[in-house]
Amino acid sequence: MSEMDDRWLSVDEISQYLGVSSDTVYRWIDKQGMPAHRMGRLWKFKKDEVDEWVKGGGAADRSKMNEQEE
Repeated sequence: MSEMDDRWLSVDEISQYLGVSSDTVYRWIDKQGMPAHRMGRLWKFKKDEVDEWVKGGGAADRSKMNEQEE
C-alpha cells in the first residue's frame, strides 16, 4: 500500500468514494457511528476503517431495518 492510499480523507473525498452526499456522511457520523476523526473543525477518515464499517452493515438504513423487524 502506498503512502497516498493510507492518507486521511476529507468529507468530500469520502462522500465521493462512497457515492453519497456530504450531508449523508455527516448524518452517518452523528446517527450511525461512522468512523471519523475530528481534526480541529474538520472531519477526517481512514478508507480502511470506513470500508470495514460499511462491510459490517454500518451504512444500513436503520429505519428500514426496524420496519422489517415488525
